[in-house]
Amino acid sequence: MIEFYKKVVFENYANFSGRARRSEYWYFVLTNILIYFSIAFVSGLFAAMNLPEIGSIFMILFLIYALGIFIPSLAVVVRRLHDTGKSGWFYFISLIPIAGPIWLLIVMCTEGDRGNNEYGADPKSNAAEINEIGLE
Repeated sequence: MIEFYKKVVFENYANFSGRARRSEYWYFVLTNILIYFSIAFVSGLFAAMNLPEIGSIFMILFLIYALGIFIPSLAVVVRRLHDTGKSGWFYFISLIPIAGPIWLLIVMCTEGDRGNNEYGADPKSNAAEINEIGLE
């Protein structure tokens, strides 16, 4: 899980080209959620202990993290859309109330195109690369 997160954040920070597997996308999302909740929990814990200054520091860390992870989050969504054969511009469909986010969730859960498509080679076909994640 952490290996996929590191791959997205460190190796593909602002890489909007190519394709991302479902596992790469969903492990990145899961790790992000865990980090968000951990920082928010610690911040709330210090606030509950009447130490709002320390809680405020963690909230600032939360905002810095959210800003720092914005570009890799957007990049992995675009690469995931590429894996299903759609342009990254389809991400804007998620701005349509109710139907847009549901459509995007379905696309993110859909298996990618088998073989090459216009955005690159099938990431599942390169099993050697997947087996090397985290060995560096």
